[in-house]
Amino acid sequence: MLSAEKYLSGCSLNGPDASVSLGDLAWGSSLGGRLEELRGRSVLVATRDQLTAGLALIELDGIARRLVLCPSDLPLEFLPSVAATAGVDAIVADEATSKPCIPGVRSSVTCSPKFTRADSDRNETAKTEWILLTSGTTGVPKMALHTMASLAGAIKRDNPPGDSVVWSTFYDIRRYGGLQIFLRALLGGASMVLSSADEATGDFLTRAGQHGVTNISGTPSHWRRALMSPFAHRIRPRYVRLSGEIVDQVILDSLRAFYPDAKIVHAFASTEAGVGFDVSDGLAGFPASLLGKRGAEVEMKVEEGSLRIRSARNAASYLGSSAETLASDDGFIDTHDMVELRGDRYYFIGRKDGIINVGGLKVHPEEVEAVINRHPSVQMSLVRRRNNPITGALVIADVVVKSDSCPRVTEAGTQRLKSEILETCRRTLAPYKVPAMVRLVSSLEVTASGKLARR
Repeated sequence: MLSAEKYLSGCSLNGPDASVSLGDLAWGSSLGGRLEELRGRSVLVATRDQLTAGLALIELDGIARRLVLCPSDLPLEFLPSVAATAGVDAIVADEATSKPCIPGVRSSVTCSPKFTRADSDRNETAKTEWILLTSGTTGVPKMALHTMASLAGAIKRDNPPGDSVVWSTFYDIRRYGGLQIFLRALLGGASMVLSSADEATGDFLTRAGQHGVTNISGTPSHWRRALMSPFAHRIRPRYVRLSGEIVDQVILDSLRAFYPDAKIVHAFASTEAGVGFDVSDGLAGFPASLLGKRGAEVEMKVEEGSLRIRSARNAASYLGSSAETLASDDGFIDTHDMVELRGDRYYFIGRKDGIINVGGLKVHPEEVEAVINRHPSVQMSLVRRRNNPITGALVIADVVVKSDSCPRVTEAGTQRLKSEILETCRRTLAPYKVPAMVRLVSSLEVTASGKLARR
């Protein structure tokens, strides 16, 4: 448990407005001397700041019966439903957060990076349940139940002696991807630089560089935006990790060229299925040999084109009365990520629920984006549907052009660039997958979880 390993005298958590030494938790508390009030409770961690969220999680693991991680972007109208489903009877907020008023929840504690004397001996009395909210859904999100064992199952605690590691991530640590990095740092005895939703990409990269970040993670969309920034050179990572979206060859090659001394790794993970695997050979997709290993730590198979995973890293269940069960009868979780076998390697082609139906033919937006992104002038792209009375839908592509290619995108050059992009698609894709229209845009919206906003 975190509380058994948390007094890390040489490690720190660093936010945009404050930094704290984790060694100070040996005598102090971030919860204002009210830790005992939260013992055995189901606690909603609803701070605005990631630093205070991290401190609360460290102190409450092994103390609270249940920790419900509330991302800062969760709409306030969803809080009562989330709290009721998780049986929340206490809230942790911070000074930057107006304490939410939730019916039936009377206990509210403020978390602060200014420590007070610890109010108890912190004997662990609970095997804390960790509740993570799923992303990418509309309406009230589902809530997946994890334990520290399932969350930490993929984490190796083998940093070489004297190896100075500083972790960082573009993710919010209250989402699965960010929490994984947070735990990697803590359980590996490393410091961590936390991001902020209110911080510009350039400011975050500058701050990460100032703290000497060595290991850093994010989605491919995070990394495409980072590489667009003139401040991308402010960090000199030894380890770069991608997850959360399909990783194509273009972004892998771009990161390799920009950070030639870094090990580039991409991973597959989801809130429900946990961490499935890491790939470090510099190639998109993953080896087919990873599938079909019965009795392996992580078992994977493909059914009807969808990747399914079974392991001790899986979430135990969904909370509440959702009609959708987490795992099938054989214990495998359907990730809803579609894959295609090409030679001896599987490639991700899109989400099962993201298909564009063009006259009865299925188009995965991510497959088209991977082709568009190969064009040397393209930084990133988003493929979406537009309703059409004849075919039902048309494929439309919004494209962000690299900054060093902008001079050629004059009024005279715009049409030529669009034609080149379409020709790239025609050479590779079936006719019905080729965009009916290409638009050049200055930016693309990215969700708080670091993924392209597709809805």
